Amino acid sequence: MSVWDDLVGQAPVVEQLSSAAGGEGRPAHAWLFTGPPGSGRTTAARAFAAALQCGETPRGCGHCASCHQVLQGTHADVEVIRPAGLSYGVKETRELVLRASSSPSGGRWQIVLFEDADRATEAAANALLKAIEEPPPRTIWLLCTPSPEDLLVTIRSRCRLVTLRTPPAAAIAEVLRLRDGVDPETAEIAARAAQGHISRARRLATDPEARRRRGEVLAVPRRLTSVGPAVAAAEALVKAADAEAKATVETLNESETAALRQALGESEKGRMPRGTAGALKELEDRQKSRATRLKRDALDRALLDLASYYRDVLTLQLGVRGELVNTELAPELRSAAEDTTPESTLRRLDAIMACRRQLNANVNPLLAVEAMTLALRTR
Repeated sequence: MSVWDDLVGQAPVVEQLSSAAGGEGRPAHAWLFTGPPGSGRTTAARAFAAALQCGETPRGCGHCASCHQVLQGTHADVEVIRPAGLSYGVKETRELVLRASSSPSGGRWQIVLFEDADRATEAAANALLKAIEEPPPRTIWLLCTPSPEDLLVTIRSRCRLVTLRTPPAAAIAEVLRLRDGVDPETAEIAARAAQGHISRARRLATDPEARRRRGEVLAVPRRLTSVGPAVAAAEALVKAADAEAKATVETLNESETAALRQALGESEKGRMPRGTAGALKELEDRQKSRATRLKRDALDRALLDLASYYRDVLTLQLGVRGELVNTELAPELRSAAEDTTPESTLRRLDAIMACRRQLNANVNPLLAVEAMTLALRTR
């Protein structure tokens, strides 16, 4: 087993990164990993970090101590940054730059793997630019974003670009069968439904609750018979996203708060020392920001699932060759294709994309989704 095994359908990327890790001399000091959601940007960056720290030949053996530590997130010289909230601020970035400037404690390099680097604010991006312009001799930055355009052009120009593609559904299904023990039929359905998103495919294949939630989203077009059901469908979508986000953050919040209170010196009676209220309030603000982001992400996934329904309808209407995303709904999709026109289907897809843009602009989620469901019922 090597560190590259989890990069599904990314042979050119594996070749590029393994060559860079195994080459003589210092690799580029900054790398930008781009690709659509689920393509494996972070997976590729983590595998590259392991290969860079690996002491075996070829680099990235997958069985040495360094490889294991990087892949498990415990390597002292590999720092992984995951922005918890909607953005990553300048204060956090400056602290990160300071830590990144130190010499590695035991590894070959000091590596910073920055997931979702596009969440950095403008001021944070400028602070990051200064660090990349004048990097310490043994520091390597690995930045992950969906598109190169998500970062300042001055940062992009100083990074080696690594572009990942959407993995084929067949490759994802094979991984689900061989590594996760999923039966072939479920693996194929989940792989198509995930539309190239590997972790999403694994969740759909192994979690009945995730499949149930997706099934409810795909039932929305059948429920849009009048204004009342359309408004009710919008409320159900938003509530489902709220519940999914709440289930994710509750456990995290409790453990984080307990750990911080203990670190600040909480007494046996639950009293906190003076001067600690600010730290607790800062943590609470970060948790609220994370909850908002997770809710938005859950709702966006639902909108993409809904878009896949109308994408299939349009595929049938235009007679385009290729498999449907939602093959289990084939009879319903054919009926919808016959009862509507390609123009009306395109209008519905536009309504879903407009809703996504509104959510990114912080429009009230219920109002945005209600407007979308009302537009979806209009022929």
